[in-house]
Amino acid sequence: VSDLWTVFSKPTPANSKELWTLFLQCSCITAVIGGLFYKWLFTSLEYTWSLSTAVAVSFSLLLLLTLFLVHPARCVFSMMMPVLGTKQGRKLLLSTCTMIVVVNITPNILSNVKTILQVIQCLCKTSSESLLNSTALLGRASWEFGDKAQGVVNSINIYKPMNGHFQFSLLNNISLIEQQMHLAGERIGRDFLAAEVLVKDLLQVGNRLIAGLSMLYLCFDSSCYLRRYLTDICFDNFYITKKLEHLAVDRKTTHLLVGSSKTLIRPTGLKLSREEVMLCLVQAMLLTVALILTLVVVAMDHFAFSVADTAVTKSAQFSVVPVALNIKYRVNAGVPWPFLQILPFLLKLHLLDKELPLQDFGKSYQHHLIFSSAHCKISPPIPPNPSVLLVLGLLFCILYATVFVGTYAHRLCRAIAGSFFESWEERRALHLYQKLSRKHKE
Repeated sequence: VSDLWTVFSKPTPANSKELWTLFLQCSCITAVIGGLFYKWLFTSLEYTWSLSTAVAVSFSLLLLLTLFLVHPARCVFSMMMPVLGTKQGRKLLLSTCTMIVVVNITPNILSNVKTILQVIQCLCKTSSESLLNSTALLGRASWEFGDKAQGVVNSINIYKPMNGHFQFSLLNNISLIEQQMHLAGERIGRDFLAAEVLVKDLLQVGNRLIAGLSMLYLCFDSSCYLRRYLTDICFDNFYITKKLEHLAVDRKTTHLLVGSSKTLIRPTGLKLSREEVMLCLVQAMLLTVALILTLVVVAMDHFAFSVADTAVTKSAQFSVVPVALNIKYRVNAGVPWPFLQILPFLLKLHLLDKELPLQDFGKSYQHHLIFSSAHCKISPPIPPNPSVLLVLGLLFCILYATVFVGTYAHRLCRAIAGSFFESWEERRALHLYQKLSRKHKE
């Protein structure tokens, strides 16, 4: 393994064997990276198959030529791997978590909300139809009562009205109401679907943009580290490396390293400086905010499913409400004595103190009010996907691990840069040794 790394980190191969070894290494790396890049484009970012394949193949060929021909590019690429464990890697993982939430959880919430709206629409439709049918019952009762009253009036020869029926005004065009309700429901559904598609598209575009910028910044961050490493001799130069130890042993000044153990860090040790600990805590707090937001979305998914499931189940179990309309009517008509004195011809009718009984009217009408959604076509509620929650949990565990692993990944970047540019690493070690010597003399 050390021999392969030596060939990979050399500026130029020494012979044809090292040249072919370098080419095979670059080919294997580009094949793996190209496959992962295609999977990321097609699955996570949801690009089309043709576009994902074309971009992945083009990227692999370009990466192969760059790694094989450009020595600093191999160094930058090698540092990109540990940089994935730092802040930039966390951004990519957060982008993946966001895409999982957008693709799997958000549509589930919207679908359950749509189910709740369908239940409300169904209840409104059935209840309104039932109430309109109850008005038809009132019309029937009023007409039958009018028939009865008209028959009694026809038996009296005093006065005959043109029509003894009660006129009960009804809105008989029930189909028009159903049509209007159907159109209103379709309009709400279209608006809801448009909002759902718009939100999903915006989140998808935003996630793709964040993912692309994160990848570019990942390359940019690695390049900036290498540039500062090669131009600033003091940059990230506070490690007790093997070259620094050899200098101290050769000059018999190992006490310099022992006395400076509080300020210097061994890149292979587990010691964290105070600044590194504080940085890890701040990053963990920021990551906790993202975790809380994700948990809120997950809780909304469970709440929407619970409400939708309860609404569908309970609304279908609503009992029918029986309504009874009882009509009892009795009228007695008589002619008063003063009126008989004014109209003597009524005496011929033998109406003196005589009452004319009208026939009693009594009848019961039955009707049922329906407030149930059992006969409606409603989309079933969709439960939360436990596998999505498991994936999100694993990703956040990795994210919290990268908070502390990121410090050691940064040290690994320093070691990689030193192995690619050994002559510059010797100059940096000598500069640090001279700096420690001056402090010791002072």
